[in-house]
Amino acid sequence: MIESTHISLAHGNGGRFMRELIDQLFARQLGGGVDTDLDAAPIPLPEGVPLITTDGFTVQPLEFPGGNIGSLAVHGTVNDLAVSGATPLYLTLNAFLEEGLEVALLARVVAALAQAAQAAGVKVVAGDTKVVPRGEGSGIYLATTGVGVRPADLRLGIDQIQPGDLLLVSGSVGDHGTAVMLAREQFGLRGDLRSDAASVLPLTLAARPLPGLRFMRDPTRGGVATVAHELARGSGHCVRLQAAAIPVQGPVQAVCEMLGYDPLFLACEGRVVAVVAPATAPTLLAAWHGLEAGRGAQVIGRIEAGRPGVILETELGGERLLEELEDDPLPRIC
Repeated sequence: MIESTHISLAHGNGGRFMRELIDQLFARQLGGGVDTDLDAAPIPLPEGVPLITTDGFTVQPLEFPGGNIGSLAVHGTVNDLAVSGATPLYLTLNAFLEEGLEVALLARVVAALAQAAQAAGVKVVAGDTKVVPRGEGSGIYLATTGVGVRPADLRLGIDQIQPGDLLLVSGSVGDHGTAVMLAREQFGLRGDLRSDAASVLPLTLAARPLPGLRFMRDPTRGGVATVAHELARGSGHCVRLQAAAIPVQGPVQAVCEMLGYDPLFLACEGRVVAVVAPATAPTLLAAWHGLEAGRGAQVIGRIEAGRPGVILETELGGERLLEELEDDPLPRIC
């Protein structure tokens, strides 16, 4: 067992403390996927197009209702592969630990990471740890790389989008950003709202076989509004969103109204925005409604020919131009 209760610089010096940390905390909880005697891990891949993604995680606080930085790192990486049409298979993990970090907290983070990886069907096959001096690391930073395989005949991308296509979202928006903000206990606010952080693979697997599927994206930093702007720029068309159709939970709406945030710009970590042909929308909506993760799915807008931009139809029947995000409303959210 690890004797120390807190991380020291010795846990990053390559000696006994570092070996014990890796073997007894990381490798043990991550199961048999990590061989600590290898400098590079072999990864057999099935037929298809290999995809690779990389991401970093600096969320504060490290633990929040619905997850922690460990589970978030898995979900964030797996989801980038899933919305690209791939089946996630492997992860690598880099952990940057701050001197003085509680070992018990680190153990909870790694346990959540291992549980999320197992649930998503991915193996952590390689990794590294570094320790930085006290005051230089905010506890834990994580960096991940994910590898998956996409079917060779699957065509997804902004270039596939056509006027008349519909936008769907798989559930309520802004949950993650609001849950993390409440966990910081800023502005004197508290609440029991949980982050939506989860693997979206079941949602993307349900969508993948459908003809007329054009595009998928997970609306993380910048939220649904930022995805809409990416669609407008990339397709050269207008994106029209319907405010009344966009699902927003009551606590999220209340916090946004009190603090002046717009839920359309707040991060989600377990949602999918999909663009589909009109004839495909009812089938995808029904498929998502049949999944626990997709019960709140809605058609929220459409693609129109015209000048690129994002128009929001308000609940009162008016419309306004939805400007692109400039300042970061909630830093350190993922």
